[in-house]
Amino acid sequence: MTSGKNGLTYAQAGVDIDAGNALVERIKPAAKRTNRSGVASGLGGFGALFDLKDAGYSDPILVGATDGVGTKLRIAIDTGHVDGVGIDLVAMCVNDLVCQGAEPLFFLDYFATGKLDTDTAARVIEGIAEGCVRSGCALIGGETAEMPGMYPAGDFDLAGFAVGAMERGAALPEGVAPGDVLLGLASDGVHSNGYSLVRKLVELSGLGWDADCPWGEGSLGEVLLTPTRLYVKSLLEAIRAGGVHALAHITGGGLTENLPRVLPEGCGATINLDAWDLPGVFQWMREVGGIEAGEMLKTFNCGIGMIVVVDASEADALTRVLAAAGETVYRLGAVTEGAGVSYEGTL
Repeated sequence: MTSGKNGLTYAQAGVDIDAGNALVERIKPAAKRTNRSGVASGLGGFGALFDLKDAGYSDPILVGATDGVGTKLRIAIDTGHVDGVGIDLVAMCVNDLVCQGAEPLFFLDYFATGKLDTDTAARVIEGIAEGCVRSGCALIGGETAEMPGMYPAGDFDLAGFAVGAMERGAALPEGVAPGDVLLGLASDGVHSNGYSLVRKLVELSGLGWDADCPWGEGSLGEVLLTPTRLYVKSLLEAIRAGGVHALAHITGGGLTENLPRVLPEGCGATINLDAWDLPGVFQWMREVGGIEAGEMLKTFNCGIGMIVVVDASEADALTRVLAAAGETVYRLGAVTEGAGVSYEGTL
């Protein structure tokens, strides 16, 4: 085979294999931090192995979830504050998994860019590892794709894939009925949904990402990039304590759309909007955009990142369990007969 007249290399076409190899070496310590029972292989193979029996399961059902970070990524790229979006990525996947009653076991990431910046990619993946540590799952593999011509300079995209397990017969939701109590767990801000509207509101405000945050300490960009809260460990404790009938992760669609997903036919819910104070970020966005309460409630989490549907007789005990695990807990209302979510009080 001839070498060709121009001697072109893959690197000259825009793909640097050496940079990819350097990234793998840099992130190995971060991945090692996430090691847990069941991990049966390290980074670098063609696939990743996980031993469910070693993880303690006798008759497991697997649960999978995949997600991204949405246009929150645009703020991270534009400001250079990329360290937290990896936590967001993990949270969006594992917070969904636990709603099925599953324990997250392992995580894989997909990082795609036009030209690999090893430092940026490593900071993102180190954030992914931190999210895995906080949720008790292992980062056991992933893919870094360098694709010249597919992304503008400096841009990248992220996707995440989580796998969890539960013993057969332990799936949620289960047993939801009128009279069940709704416990709301406080969010850490906007989390990772609604950022197309967030970005539009910032544009309307006339503020730049480096402006002082109107409702908190730090720059506007930094505060809006506060990572999504990870609820996994506290919710697993609550599930083990008994009395949890359902969990609703409050993501796109807000309280209005996500809670009905875990309610059986013939059941609705009533939420008291006076049960908690609307956090500053949502007050600011509501004022800047003149957004009506109904639109806020079906777009953002409005300060409630997770709803725990519990047996009324266990509500007080589970509130104590969740508070001891670090959650701020609000008694929001109850499951009712009927359909849909109705609100009392004012946002």
